[in-house]
Amino acid sequence: MFIPKCKDVSKMMGYIVILGISFSINLVYAVDNSSTEYGMDLFLNKANCQACHGWSGDGRKTDNQMPDGANLRESALDREMVVTAIKCGRPGNNMPAFDRLAYSDGRCYGLLKSQMSAIPMPDPPATLQNREIEAIVDFLFAKVIKQGAMNQEKCIQFWGSKLPLCERITQ
Repeated sequence: MFIPKCKDVSKMMGYIVILGISFSINLVYAVDNSSTEYGMDLFLNKANCQACHGWSGDGRKTDNQMPDGANLRESALDREMVVTAIKCGRPGNNMPAFDRLAYSDGRCYGLLKSQMSAIPMPDPPATLQNREIEAIVDFLFAKVIKQGAMNQEKCIQFWGSKLPLCERITQ
C-alpha cells in the first residue's frame, strides 16, 4: 500500500480520509457467500419470490395461481432499482411491496396508501427488513441478474451441487 511521505499534517489527514473512504466503499460492495446463501433462502422461502419469478429467477413461476413475474436473469435493472422494486413493489404490475412502511410516508414513488386504492397491489407473503432486502439483492446479482439463461452448469453452480432438477434442464 502506498503511503505518501508528508510533513503537512492536514494533507496527511486528507490521505487517511481518502484511504478510509476507499476501504469502506470496498466493504459495502463485498458480498460473501453467507449473505448470498441467506438471500437465496429469503428469495425461495420467506419472500417466496419463486412463486412468480421461478426458482432460478427466469420468470417460470412455481405456482400457476400466482401472477407472472419478470425474467430477472435478463433484467437490465441496477442495484438501486432492484432494491426499490422489492421495497415498493410495482404498482399495477402485481409485484407486492415488501417494505412494511412502503406507502406510509411517500417513500415509494411519492405515493401514500390513500392514493393506492385504485392501483392493484397484492399483499406480500411477508414483509422484509432492509438487511433482508439487501441480502436478496446480493443473491440476485451474484446468481441471477445478468447471468443469462439457466443451463445445467449454471444450475449446479446455483444450487452448489448436482441435483435431479439440473439434469432436467436441456442445454
